[in-house]
Amino acid sequence: MNYQVDENGFYGEFGGAFIPELLHHNCEELSAAFAQYYDTEEFQAEFQSLLRDYVGRPSPLYYAPKLSKKYNTTILLKREDLNHTGAHKVNNTIGQALLAKRMGKTKILAETGAGQHGVATATICALLGLECVVFMGEIDIARQAPNVERMKMLGATVVAATSGSKTLKDATNEAIRYWINHPDTYYLIGSVVGPHPYPALVAKFQSVISEEVKKQLMEKYGKENPDYVIACVGGGSNAAGAFYHFLDDEDVQLIAVEAAGLGVDSGETAATMQKGSEGIIHGSRTMLMQDDDGQIVEPYSISAGLDYPGVGPLHAHLFKTGRGTFLNATDEEALKAAFMLTKEEGIIPALESAHAIAALEKINFKPQDIVVLNVSGRGDKDMETYMKFSEKFS
Repeated sequence: MNYQVDENGFYGEFGGAFIPELLHHNCEELSAAFAQYYDTEEFQAEFQSLLRDYVGRPSPLYYAPKLSKKYNTTILLKREDLNHTGAHKVNNTIGQALLAKRMGKTKILAETGAGQHGVATATICALLGLECVVFMGEIDIARQAPNVERMKMLGATVVAATSGSKTLKDATNEAIRYWINHPDTYYLIGSVVGPHPYPALVAKFQSVISEEVKKQLMEKYGKENPDYVIACVGGGSNAAGAFYHFLDDEDVQLIAVEAAGLGVDSGETAATMQKGSEGIIHGSRTMLMQDDDGQIVEPYSISAGLDYPGVGPLHAHLFKTGRGTFLNATDEEALKAAFMLTKEEGIIPALESAHAIAALEKINFKPQDIVVLNVSGRGDKDMETYMKFSEKFS
């Protein structure tokens, strides 16, 4: 099997660019710019310099002693939460902003759910002197207030999406509408979703995660491949980055963890692979939650970053081929996992990452296994939510 994107932007049967004619030029222009600049010495020097000196990479691969004892295996946490801005999102925003700069773009457009992509985009725009407009669901603005203030402090204009469920899906809808009306704007997509070349582009910029993991495993254990890589999945950018360099090594088990919300069969869920079917959303063919008429079924998760009714085409392909194993965790399981990690290892994870941690309870590891779990973000932004449940889980 081939798990890489083809020249037309498809992973197997998933992907493509199903967009209005007006936007085809933008996507073709971006594909050409990526091909022209990405592998050049000058681009890579600037990109790698910023990852090292601005973001703080490489992020540590931390041996978690108490978790390892608890689950009777070797558990290593890839600490994306230690990046500047607090999550993996900044890896991609820097890469795309450097492309935008070379393309002569001066205005950046973004969508955000949990706010981490919005903050990372506003951050790099401040650094490079670019105008920044971020669309965010009205509900997410309320539950991720600290990130909204960070974006504003960084100089971004935050626009509320007030349609639909008023969450990430709707922010993306509004961002695409804005892009159609302002085609000279650079749309900096934050996940491995959207029309080609975005899914492949974002995965490539996030692949620094798995590239570092291979080097760090060799240094620590004398082998490049772990037995498991575990990551949460909404759209799927942190998982794509964590999986990237292991896609073709089928001895590495790839575990993606979706948000089950109140339960897969509760009607209040974001578990796309369990409840979804093939269709088109936000410019690509993938798996998404929809009714018999093809209308989007509103997702739900306590985690703003996983509250999305679809998934990136790479992950749809991994699911369809069986290369990836897709688990899910409920709100309660994620909260329990977050408080457990905090008490056991002194690390407060983002609610998104907590879903990945919850999967440790669902897998039977062998004592000799090496398990890499991607802690995609830190929990500062989720403290208000954690405070509501502190008595229950303390």
